[in-house]
Amino acid sequence: MSGTKRETKARAWQRMLSGRRLDLLDPSPLDIEIEDIAHGLARVARWNGQTKGNYAFCVAQHCALVERIVAELKPKSGKPLRLAALLHDAAEYVIGDLISPFKVAVGLDYKTFEKTLERAIHIRFGLPAYNTSEEQALIKHADRMAAYFEATQLAGFTMIEARKFFGQPRGVTVPKLDGIPALEAQALFLERFRRLSV
Repeated sequence: MSGTKRETKARAWQRMLSGRRLDLLDPSPLDIEIEDIAHGLARVARWNGQTKGNYAFCVAQHCALVERIVAELKPKSGKPLRLAALLHDAAEYVIGDLISPFKVAVGLDYKTFEKTLERAIHIRFGLPAYNTSEEQALIKHADRMAAYFEATQLAGFTMIEARKFFGQPRGVTVPKLDGIPALEAQALFLERFRRLSV
């Protein structure tokens, strides 16, 4: 074999602690486990870790907050919508939490990749592959409200700055936010998931 170049294919899968191998280019719902999602999201910091406190405010906490806001905004929403809200950033257990300005810089390919993974997650947990436009708008509205509360309480934004970027939250209880240890955040996310998936 001297003089020939051995072809090697780049690895495009990630091994999860559950033992699953998730193909990042063609994710199968069969390779997605809620424990892997909870574990990953509890260890991904919101705001690139630029938050106050002894612990990062993680994506698992953010997802639980968005689900709670959806429940307040639409009290008669069923469990599937609330589960979709809880899982709205679940893809970040693999791809991390890129801040919005970086997502814009990365471009459309990133969004396509994220949507492919979101679809597989939805199918795995018995949700429609995609949210309706109405559901998507409600979850996005709750997401922006959560971002406002996080920005002003944890990430050093003034209320004027936060209103400019995220709008002024109305019609929901103001949460008291603080980062918590990863194992607590993981347990919080799993507890919310189990309540919504029965």
